[in-house]
Amino acid sequence: MLAKIRQSMVRTAKEAAGGVSNADGMIHSKWGLGVIALSLTMALVSTAYAASERFGERLYNVGELKPIDSQLRVRGGIMAPDFTLPSITGERVTLSQFFGTKNIVLSFVPAAWTPVCSDQWPGYNIARSLFEKNNAILIGITVDNIPTLHAWTLEMGGLWFPVLSDFWPHGAVAKQYGVLRGDGTSERALFLIDKRGIIRYIDVHDINQRPKLEVLIQELQKLQE
Repeated sequence: MLAKIRQSMVRTAKEAAGGVSNADGMIHSKWGLGVIALSLTMALVSTAYAASERFGERLYNVGELKPIDSQLRVRGGIMAPDFTLPSITGERVTLSQFFGTKNIVLSFVPAAWTPVCSDQWPGYNIARSLFEKNNAILIGITVDNIPTLHAWTLEMGGLWFPVLSDFWPHGAVAKQYGVLRGDGTSERALFLIDKRGIIRYIDVHDINQRPKLEVLIQELQKLQE
């Protein structure tokens, strides 16, 4: 599986960069190494976005849902509401512990063991270097309980970023941010928070679709300017 991903990655990057590769898979291009690295990462992410296929019938197909079913309680330019939630590692993670050192991306997803969510997070897993390059920590949040999240993320092969449970009080943090839906799940939402703790970007996305990673990275890059 990994060999196929690498082959796909090299082929896609070659096409994007107009370069050629040697027998070791090294790419020589007229483009800079930064562009090549981005092309390689996006090629891998594209492959990872088919990750839900490996789950097969273990995923629950929720069908087409109302795109957005909540009302935001925060806005860009204000201090992000602080919170503390348990993670699948047993630690308790507080948002403000990253203030002053990291840009923060909060990724709310509706539910474990569903198709779009099971594509979205593995893509971020592959794109780890893009977050690190922009001095950002990604934090994943769902309203599922810890055992469910533990089993689900193991099935993904593990994730590099903290995965937090907003299970009890149920959806309290999602509600605090205004992304708790009427059925008790959260929206598919992204909040970009700078090192000062200020919300700089919000994307409450159509729950049926995956947010574009390139848009998020562009917003992260703005914080470095």
